[in-house]
Amino acid sequence: MTGDEGGATRSRRPLRADARRNEDRLLEAAAAAFERDGAGASVKDIARSAGVGVGTLYRRFPSKELLVAAIYRLEVRRLCEAAPDLAATRPPLDALREWMERFIDFMAAKDGMADALRAVLTDDDERLETRAVLADAIDHLLTPAEGPSVARPEINAQDVLMALGGISLMAGAEGRRELATRLIDLLLHGIVKT
Repeated sequence: MTGDEGGATRSRRPLRADARRNEDRLLEAAAAAFERDGAGASVKDIARSAGVGVGTLYRRFPSKELLVAAIYRLEVRRLCEAAPDLAATRPPLDALREWMERFIDFMAAKDGMADALRAVLTDDDERLETRAVLADAIDHLLTPAEGPSVARPEINAQDVLMALGGISLMAGAEGRRELATRLIDLLLHGIVKT
């Protein structure tokens, strides 16, 4: 991901602790608003939910597109950071399944931001880097640091990521979250060594 997790790419110094907290609250409120209201989410409502003024929101994110891009980057980072935590605290297959479920939820949350995200995702470098870090997270789960791999040797993380993307599209088009879980089970049967 290019730039930082905030708004536009910046070369400014790191945020003070209070400014970081404001930005985190803004991103949380914005993510919830876009998930709930889609692209029509109100910037004023987002600022109010975050407990900051609209001016603070616009200073950090001068456009709705920059706000959406920041949310997207934050969610990708959180998803990737979850992989080592899950691998350290759960049996390998459970960790992989939980991460896959989180990926589906991440993809579903993006639906409300789809129009604004198109601008972010048309950047080939950003899209390829996002795909690479997500595949790295999957690879971390397929080949845990301790113990044997849970996956068959011919399985690679990029293919798993593409399959998860397909599951997300199918379940989303059908409006059936439970379908994604059933398809994840099928995918896991194809991945796991027997």
